[in-house]
Amino acid sequence: MRDYKKEYINFMLESEVLRFGDFTLKSGRKSPFFMNAGLYKSGYQLKKIGEFYAKSIKENFGLDFDVIFGPAYKGIPLSVATTIALNELYGKEVQFSSNRKEIKDHGDVGIFLGDKLDRKLKVLIIEDVTTSGKSIEETYPIITRNKDVEVIGLIVSLDRMEYGKDKSKTALQEVSELYNFKTASIVNMKEVVEYLKENTEVLTEDNLKNIEKYYQEYGVR
Repeated sequence: MRDYKKEYINFMLESEVLRFGDFTLKSGRKSPFFMNAGLYKSGYQLKKIGEFYAKSIKENFGLDFDVIFGPAYKGIPLSVATTIALNELYGKEVQFSSNRKEIKDHGDVGIFLGDKLDRKLKVLIIEDVTTSGKSIEETYPIITRNKDVEVIGLIVSLDRMEYGKDKSKTALQEVSELYNFKTASIVNMKEVVEYLKENTEVLTEDNLKNIEKYYQEYGVR
């Protein structure tokens, strides 16, 4: 496992963004772990999360794109932090863009914050975590209303590795096949569990049993 992945797992724990216990997800599933990137709120945390995304983006997608698009609301700070990190780490100048939940009809009119996606562009979507892929169903038509805009991929911080609509594929795999672009994550849950089992005492026996039981139900068949 690459060093930045190990560092990111530790960073999630230190920031209390990744927790283990008993949680109810938006999907209604009962999960033994929960990841909430909305808890990255300090200057240090935002700087670091941007750097982790930037490193994973360079490894998985290269740097041939123009815009980082972060869906409202959690994607907004993630897109901003990552554009800064790409510039600082690699000298890559990209724009950030996000959507408003409600279209503004005065002043800076329209649905977009940041770049307006009104010309020929390559866009990379950034999210915190994908469980079902539902958010992409909402944002992809917004991004591609201009036919000159090409979405090159989606990156998330944590791939939960749960099935989506098809129990033989993860939600990220479904998104990739449905929209014909690459998907990637900084880390996936298998990497998280394997690393924590070997390097920390964070996971109790009960945690491990509950995680195994969860993936017996919601993991890819």
